[in-house]
Amino acid sequence: MAQILIVDDSPTEAHVLKGILEKNGFEVETAENGTEGIERAKELKPDLILMDVVMPGLNGFQATRQLTKDTDTKEIPVIIVTTKDQETDRVWGLRQGARDFLTKPVSEKLLMEKISNALELV
Repeated sequence: MAQILIVDDSPTEAHVLKGILEKNGFEVETAENGTEGIERAKELKPDLILMDVVMPGLNGFQATRQLTKDTDTKEIPVIIVTTKDQETDRVWGLRQGARDFLTKPVSEKLLMEKISNALELV
């Protein structure tokens, strides 16, 4: 069973994503901000990370960049899941090393498709 780390400062968003993932057979862990997300990623070595962007302190772009540059975590695919819906946000997220970019609210079908694609590339 693949393990997914959700990094999101919104308990509601994290709960919704966790529900979808658990229903689809994933083991789920959560972190409430970018700094905690990086620490948890190093500790857990999850199969995939779902990263919000707008968070206090270290934002999702910064956290993604740190994770994809670190030798311990660079192989873990990151999918950005955010309310930011501008093309420039998508391009910037991918430049930070994210494997994919989704805009909230996400459909279960699209989320599962993106996760499946990211995990196949690992």
